[in-house]
Amino acid sequence: MTILYDEGQQAIATESRRVLEARVSKDALLPLLEATGEYHRPFWDTAKEQGWTALALPESEGGLGLGLVELGLIAHQAGRSISGAPFLTSSFGAAKAIELFGSDVQKARWLPGLASGELIGAIAFSAGPDVLPGRPDVTFASDRLDGTARGVSGGLAADVAIVLANGPDAPVLALVELAGVQRSAVASFDNSRLIADLDLSGAPAETLAVGDAARDAALHILALQAVVTAHEQTGGAEVLMEIARDYALTRRAFGQPIGAFQSVKHRIAELYGLVELARANCVHAAACEGAADFITAAAAARLSATEAYDTAARDCIQIHGGIGVTWEIGLHLHMRRARSLAIEQGSSLFWEDVLVDRLAGEAA
Repeated sequence: MTILYDEGQQAIATESRRVLEARVSKDALLPLLEATGEYHRPFWDTAKEQGWTALALPESEGGLGLGLVELGLIAHQAGRSISGAPFLTSSFGAAKAIELFGSDVQKARWLPGLASGELIGAIAFSAGPDVLPGRPDVTFASDRLDGTARGVSGGLAADVAIVLANGPDAPVLALVELAGVQRSAVASFDNSRLIADLDLSGAPAETLAVGDAARDAALHILALQAVVTAHEQTGGAEVLMEIARDYALTRRAFGQPIGAFQSVKHRIAELYGLVELARANCVHAAACEGAADFITAAAAARLSATEAYDTAARDCIQIHGGIGVTWEIGLHLHMRRARSLAIEQGSSLFWEDVLVDRLAGEAA
């Protein structure tokens, strides 16, 4: 596949943008910052209504049979609109883990609900800042988990979680139903991410993979989620670039638009370059799903998208000056989201290590 979208994919992008711009507003998102455990329900209702939750799952499991490219298009538009819930990514990750590594019974139990959006999934791999720990905090023995999964995005509302646990002899990738699991909300500067610590002590769990296969499966799921997140980051960076451009064309200083000053116009031009590089990496990574170099492509997309969104959030606020840091204008919503997404599914340091290891392996 080229880095250009076909006619059908362009239609998905156009329609999803139209729908989200009509249903997601800054005024609806601002109150969520001061409420723990709440998310923007109209966004998630829209995702279910439009079939986005089923987009990249096979038709045999209740999905639409499309792929990561099409889901990435939706995530891109969600990033532009600052989606008020993390479930598009977390439920996709959980569903793909079950689809790729689960039994027929597990697929029949969970995939239809995840595809319809009636069930919400979460991924619980990390141990503190380490997104793929060598020795997870959670242990697995006798079909039960013990320990606490910390900082789980979407954990406050999830119905099922995929957990990387430390088994008796090797790592275990496990599936756990979260009904009855105690959750502790983690307050953050982006509360709509519904981050929670999950107390999994004594929770019954089912095995998906064991040993090296479990770690490989966990990395693959992280890479799938990273590509979706990279699209979301690119969408956020793109809209910030446009906001900065429009403001620079209308705000006047010393008798001329501030966009006429080189320090401003060059900064916006640099943002354009970062956005287009991130977009190309995202499309390439999504098209590489199932290929031998998918992890490498996902790492490159994640790194370039993180840089683009972080830089755009910072520069857009700076171009606006004092008004850029006010509550009402809402640019801080993007700054908060840029920082939240930068650490979900692994920080830049993690993906840099992944990329270096992969490239070193190819060169050997």
